[in-house]
Amino acid sequence: MTLKHLPLLLGLASLAGCAVGPDYARPALPAAEHLAPADAEAALRAAQRVADADLPAQWWTLYQSPALDALVRRALANNPSVPAAQAALRAAAETRAAQQAAFWPTVGASYNGARQRVATQIASPLASGANVFNVSTAQLTVSYTPDLFGLNRRQVESLAAQEQGQRWNLEATYLTLSANVVVAAIDEAGLNAQIDATQKQIALQADLLERMRKLRDLGENSELDVAQQEAQLATLEAALPPLQKQLAQTRDQLKALVGVLPDDTSVARFELDALHLPEPLPLTLPSSLVEHRPDVLAAEAQAHGAAAEVGVAIANRLPVVTLGVDNWGSSAASLTHLFGAGSTFWTLAGGVSATVFDGGALAHRSEAARANYEQAVATYRSTVINAFQNVADALQAVQADAAAEQAAERQLVTAERAFAIARRQLELGDTSAVAVITAEQAVQAAVAARVQARVARLGDAAALIEALGGGWWNRPAQAAAD
Repeated sequence: MTLKHLPLLLGLASLAGCAVGPDYARPALPAAEHLAPADAEAALRAAQRVADADLPAQWWTLYQSPALDALVRRALANNPSVPAAQAALRAAAETRAAQQAAFWPTVGASYNGARQRVATQIASPLASGANVFNVSTAQLTVSYTPDLFGLNRRQVESLAAQEQGQRWNLEATYLTLSANVVVAAIDEAGLNAQIDATQKQIALQADLLERMRKLRDLGENSELDVAQQEAQLATLEAALPPLQKQLAQTRDQLKALVGVLPDDTSVARFELDALHLPEPLPLTLPSSLVEHRPDVLAAEAQAHGAAAEVGVAIANRLPVVTLGVDNWGSSAASLTHLFGAGSTFWTLAGGVSATVFDGGALAHRSEAARANYEQAVATYRSTVINAFQNVADALQAVQADAAAEQAAERQLVTAERAFAIARRQLELGDTSAVAVITAEQAVQAAVAARVQARVARLGDAAALIEALGGGWWNRPAQAAAD
């Protein structure tokens, strides 16, 4: 056997390889006909305009707010969690690529130069008999481990699954960040509206208190009536600072999501009237949920990697064959004579190694890998069930929000009608100013209730879109790569 036979041996060794361990297949899941209970989905379609349509990649644009669109894009560009997830993906890709290099031989090259002097009592190794001489040695070393049982293939498969999992984690980062920005903007808009309504109620209650004090001075009201009104006003005034604190904290949260410090003044402020409910609200088929949820896809990638690790554990118990050229090169007394006649040397070697006894360590590692795979499969199924629960909860929340907003609208219409009647009666002298102010207070309370219902509906629409996966699959390929 000579050096020229090495490529043939390497090729035969590669062709003879097989991958031990299970070939991954997606775990079986129960079929789903609806995203939520049929009656709940029917109730939603009756309360909210819904379309069996796909989600856009920039799903937040459904709120029809240029300021919100700009803020989400800014957050995706500046929030540190995005480059962190991108770096984790690159690291996983490079780790997988590094493992793939094991499919190829490893080639090393070296050169050594030395000047030597031998003792005069020892014969010189040179034909010239010189006791001082130079030695130059150049050599290559080639080693190759054929993947006979698929150890490296399973390792690459496992690392590729981890890379895919990091890719889904990146998509989850995009989705979670954009949803958090949208919800925070909705919360800010709602808080601004609540503070405005509370301030108007405080002004009305203060006016009413002033009128009741005048009536008391005229003997038409008791001191108890005034005290009760003072308590009502104090209750409203006490409700204002917590709202203002919550608004300030929401502003800080928005700035943090955008990737700036709390003293930054460039983050837009949001008002409720500038945000529109996504209509029609797009829904997808139940079968698409498993393909679209990043957390489900990441859990499946983890199961895939765990299956490959079973093959790695099995292959580690099998013999390892090593082929290669331990060294091939030339040694001469000068550089000019390197690779000349009689200066070359080579060693062609091969070997087989296997673990004979290890106290059962490899067997236990193999069983541990199988248990890890079973755990990953169970986790995947649990993630799928939780995903359907998230969607069902969001659908029912949106349906309930629609009913609540409709009730709040009716309450406001009724309060406004009562207020209009009170004003006409006041003009005719049939009622007191106190009754008019009381009616106006009812209007402001109904406005506050409608604000809360609107905020809940806008926020739960975002929660539903997030639960459906957010539309990342409709992003252009180049944008997805970036």
